[in-house]
Amino acid sequence: MDANEINELRDAIKASPENIPLRKYLAKSLIKLKRFEEAELEYKNALKFAPNDNALKLGLCQAFCEQEKTSLGLVIIEELIEQSAPPASAWIIYARLLMQSKNAKGAKEAYENGIALDENLKDAFLESQINLSYQKDEQPEPAKIKLGGFNGDDEDERLIEIERPEITFEDVGGMDAIKEEIRMKIIHPLNHPELYKMYGKKIGGGLLMYGPPGCGKTHLARATAGQVNANFISVGISDILDMYLGQSERNLHSIFQRARDMKPCVLFFDEVDALGANRSDMRQSAGRHLINQFLAEMDGVEYDNDGVLILAATNAPWHLDGAFRRPGRFDRILFVPPPDDLARAAVLKIQLEGKPVEDIQYEKVVKKTQEYSGADIKALVDIAIESKLDEAIRSGKPIPIGTKDLVQATKKHGPTTKEWFLTAKNYALFANEGGLYDDVLKYLKIKK
Repeated sequence: MDANEINELRDAIKASPENIPLRKYLAKSLIKLKRFEEAELEYKNALKFAPNDNALKLGLCQAFCEQEKTSLGLVIIEELIEQSAPPASAWIIYARLLMQSKNAKGAKEAYENGIALDENLKDAFLESQINLSYQKDEQPEPAKIKLGGFNGDDEDERLIEIERPEITFEDVGGMDAIKEEIRMKIIHPLNHPELYKMYGKKIGGGLLMYGPPGCGKTHLARATAGQVNANFISVGISDILDMYLGQSERNLHSIFQRARDMKPCVLFFDEVDALGANRSDMRQSAGRHLINQFLAEMDGVEYDNDGVLILAATNAPWHLDGAFRRPGRFDRILFVPPPDDLARAAVLKIQLEGKPVEDIQYEKVVKKTQEYSGADIKALVDIAIESKLDEAIRSGKPIPIGTKDLVQATKKHGPTTKEWFLTAKNYALFANEGGLYDDVLKYLKIKK
């Protein structure tokens, strides 16, 4: 409908001001043309002649919602949904207004009520907004570790969150062999403590994961904690290192001690090679002291580590001090390769969840993403989304992502794991004491 047709409708209404169907048609046309202020005025004028017309009230709510006049819209829509049989579209508009007022829980309930009445009203974009906001709102405020200050009394400004992850191994696609190793080392001892104690095996210990970046080591560690319903503490290098002499060791001890107090607890060290670098490469004694403290905490000689599960991840295991690989420390070392076909398909589905998509041919995309890490796949989805955003903005509605968009994205972003394997291959061939990197050779299909 163009401007001339709108003017013709206005002229017709002047000739017949009480013609409610004609007024509705004009207001709806203005909504479609995104002339929301004019639509609001037309709905208000129509309501003067038909104050009890629910369709007019619903249209006015939509005009308010589009202009983010949230309070005005909520007053009217709440009156409508309190009626005995409100229309399904009223619940959808109510959900949008509740999202504007940052009430994700109420919006989720309203949206589900509307879809239950009419599935044709499904809105993928609104649904994804609700789900993302709802999940964020539902997460409890995490406990935190306050690190000790330099003088031993004050508290450091740094806080480390203590999580209770809800994800489990079911949320991790593929990696079946790695999951089984973790079950044997960590999960079975927690589920069968009496049996392990009969054999003199402690519940706890260390497990080191290594492999190219972006392949899900952190995600797997968090899922491990969720699998056994344990607390989860993720520690990075910035959480430990301090400029003052001896403070880094105290920070490390504080974190280990809190993990012992909250067992069962999974203590996860990301980029552990930065904290436990080979002491023979160090010029300063401060780094050696920190490693010695780390080893002492893991040994559990002075403290009971029973029930503390220590996981660590590194992209450069060849830089880690050899002492960490002795029995009782990181005595299980797992290679985490790029995700296999099954895992890549799972990562794709997770990344596309809640987004407007067509029927994706996952097999076709999987074939195009050999050697891609999980982070690479996320980058592909981001590129595909960016290719659709401009079109969506112009049309005013979400444009679904298709198989072709994802395949096209592979031409702009290749696998980032290749560089890592070039380095790892050299260590696996020429510095493979004790067969530490045999899994790398197996993955690369290189015979020793």
